[in-house]
Amino acid sequence: MAAEKKKAISRLKSMYPLRAKVDETYARSVEAMKAGKPTVWAMVNWWEGDVILKAMDLETVYPENYSTVCASAGTAESYLNRADADGFPTHLCGYSRNTFGYTSRMIKELGAEIPPEAPMGGMPKPVLLLSSDSVCDARYKWFQALGHYMDIPVWTLELPIPGVQELFMNGVKEQCISFMVEHLREFVAFLERLLGRKMDWDKLDETMKLVEQLSRVWHEVNELRKAKPCPMHGRDFWSAMPASLFLAGDLSDTLECYQAMYDEVKSRVDNGMGAIADEKYRVVFAELPPWHSLGFFDRLAERGWNIVIESWNYHPPIPIDLSGISDPLERIARFTFQWSTGYYERALKDGEYLGYMAYPYLVFARDYKCDGALLHPLITCRSASTHLHYVRELLMRKTSVPSIIVEGDIVDLRLFDPEDALRRAEVFEETMEHYREERKKQGLDW
Repeated sequence: MAAEKKKAISRLKSMYPLRAKVDETYARSVEAMKAGKPTVWAMVNWWEGDVILKAMDLETVYPENYSTVCASAGTAESYLNRADADGFPTHLCGYSRNTFGYTSRMIKELGAEIPPEAPMGGMPKPVLLLSSDSVCDARYKWFQALGHYMDIPVWTLELPIPGVQELFMNGVKEQCISFMVEHLREFVAFLERLLGRKMDWDKLDETMKLVEQLSRVWHEVNELRKAKPCPMHGRDFWSAMPASLFLAGDLSDTLECYQAMYDEVKSRVDNGMGAIADEKYRVVFAELPPWHSLGFFDRLAERGWNIVIESWNYHPPIPIDLSGISDPLERIARFTFQWSTGYYERALKDGEYLGYMAYPYLVFARDYKCDGALLHPLITCRSASTHLHYVRELLMRKTSVPSIIVEGDIVDLRLFDPEDALRRAEVFEETMEHYREERKKQGLDW
């Protein structure tokens, strides 16, 4: 009997309980529906609205995240086809098209019952759609367009994002925070009217403190990845990330899970253990991965590619001290605002003013000593793609770190060619080795 082939990536044991939090989220939403309790469909909103939903005991599912589940399970294509048949353009966001197709089947064919083929139990019909105006226009228009299928209210969270120079003008930051706090107060009042019950402000305060704690630990986990060899591969990040980004499950338990991950990663660092056996190339990845083809990264790992850092806007914010702020809504506002502007001060000092989407990758390349960048423009997601050519230019100009661009999609398997990408990656290895020598000549330390 042939020996079983050793896996290229040594996955963290502590990742599995965090990944299971996603399953738990969908199971709880279905249970809530059966019990007659309200559920919410929400967009990723970087904790601006999620903490409030959590404090009000609303079971929340995320169509963006669920679309990755459908892509991984192989059910997305049928939903994409249904969205096409309903007249939505094929160039729209893959997440939105998956949601349109899913909702169309649920409402038009099944009388609001969850489709039987839906992975992880599916998403039950909600009482509220919580959208966000952050990052891209499709995100709030998409939830409005769901009105074709469901007559339910939509609330759009607003997040002001000033430019790098503008943020440091007199009063700009505090005006943004004040705007957010007032907006969140209106959102709480709206929920109280919708649900017929009042906010428990003590519970909101406790929930936000837990979010701050688990985000700090999660940040520290990723700081440990600066070690050589890197102890944690990007695949573990993408598996563990939803528990933080979507506040999945009981937050006290989630905090313990992240602490266990910290302990495991720290042990690997202390013992010089990497996530792959032979780390030849330390690579930064941007933005979203091909969820339907994550095995692609295992094949890169076989060639010595270690994804040491990735997808900055799915990481927790750089920690700040909020202990002196008693209003939980203000803490939420400052926490979320820090996520979007946390790299601005370094960008300003560096003279780079596209600080919101592009600049963090320059920080990553320097701090994580990257040999190259794997940039993944998405055919159906402009917001995660339009800045990537600038990222490529920025990394080369500032650090002589080269980039490879591999086009694909987050949901549509038909738009990604892993074999072609692997052929190009093999050639790119020579480029990374060349610029490694160039950085030495320039006096850089990696």
